[in-house]
Amino acid sequence: MDRDALVARLRAAGCVFAEDEADELLAEPHDDLAALVARRVAGEPLEQVLGWARFDGLRVLVAPGVFVPRLRTELVVREVLHALRDVAAPLVVDLCCGTGAIGLALRTRVPGAVVHAADVDPVAVACARRNLGPDDVHEGDLFDALPSALLGRVDAVAVNAPYVPTAHVPLMPAEARDHEHRIALDGGDDGLDLHRRVLADARRWLAPGGTVVVETSRAQSAATLAVAHAAGLRARVVEDDDVDGTVVVARQPT
Repeated sequence: MDRDALVARLRAAGCVFAEDEADELLAEPHDDLAALVARRVAGEPLEQVLGWARFDGLRVLVAPGVFVPRLRTELVVREVLHALRDVAAPLVVDLCCGTGAIGLALRTRVPGAVVHAADVDPVAVACARRNLGPDDVHEGDLFDALPSALLGRVDAVAVNAPYVPTAHVPLMPAEARDHEHRIALDGGDDGLDLHRRVLADARRWLAPGGTVVVETSRAQSAATLAVAHAAGLRARVVEDDDVDGTVVVARQPT
C-alpha cells in the first residue's frame, strides 16, 4: 500500500491526522501492514495498533485495553519535576499508573529517583512492568498496593486516576470508550471518587513537605482542590493551555 492510498483510507475512516498516522504506520517494521491499517480503520487507537505512544519525548509501550497516555498528562510530570527540584534521589509513586508513562518519564528525568507504580488492572500492571521493570510495579487498589515500607517516605505521588463522571463515559470518543478498560475511565458519579480516596490517604504516605499531583479537568478543578484542602494539604490549581492540562498540586505540611 503506497502512502497516498493509505492517507486516503485513513481520511475516509475519519482520522483527523491521516498524513501523520500514515507516516507512523509506514515507518513501523511489520509483517502485515494491511492488518494494522484494518485495526486502525476499525477505530482502534493508533497507539494500540503501533504498540507504543509518544509521551514527554519518550516511547512508551502500550497494550490493548490499557489507557493510552495523553499529552495533557505531561503537565503532571512537569509539576512533579518542579516539586522535586531540590530533592536528591527522591522516592516517587505513579498511582493509577496505566502504562507507567509518568513513572518512566520521572525516572528518566530525575537522577537517582526510585519509582514505584501501582494499578488495580492486571493488564495495565503487565504493561507497566514492560516499561518500568517487574520489581517496582504493584497490582492492587491505590496505596494498598504499595509496600508498607514506603509509609511516610514518599517525596511525590503522581496521580492520573480516572475522573470521567459515570454518566459521561458513554459520551467519550469511541477510541477511548471502546478500546480502553472502563476501570481506567470511570471516576464515579461526579468523577472524583478516586480523587477523594487518594487525597484522604496521601498524608500517611508522603514525607514531610512531600507533594501529590493529581490530574483533573478544568471544570472539576475547584472540587478536586476542595478535596485536597479538606485532607489537610496545602493545594493549588495549575493549568496549561498548550497541552490542555489541569492539575491540583497538593503539599504535605512540613
